[in-house]
Amino acid sequence: MYQREPEPSLGELFAELTREMTTLVRQEVRLAGTEVSQKVTGMGRHLGVLAAGGLIAYAGFLAIIAAIVMLLANVIPWWLSALIVGLVVAGIGYVMVRRGMDALKEMDLMPRQTVATIKEDIAWAKDQAT
Repeated sequence: MYQREPEPSLGELFAELTREMTTLVRQEVRLAGTEVSQKVTGMGRHLGVLAAGGLIAYAGFLAIIAAIVMLLANVIPWWLSALIVGLVVAGIGYVMVRRGMDALKEMDLMPRQTVATIKEDIAWAKDQAT
């Protein structure tokens, strides 16, 4: 005949719930680490663009200044030639640095997916406890 398994005790149920919650929390922590890691990787790319913009602006300053200042010095005074070229190159560098900074400001490092699932887990645990 059919033999019915005994119902687990309240202590056993709480022990199982505790084990499941521990596993769930560990999984959520791993998920948060993965999510933050992905966002930091994207941030690294933007920092690279920022650094490249700064280096290009500096290289441009060195190379272009010398050539254009000499060329313009044939038409206008040396100091005015250097000033004009310097302002143009600095303006280009500023635009590149600004783009990199704006991209970094738009990055969201909050692990939103993990926070949402933790809230769901808490609601689930409360529901199970009642």
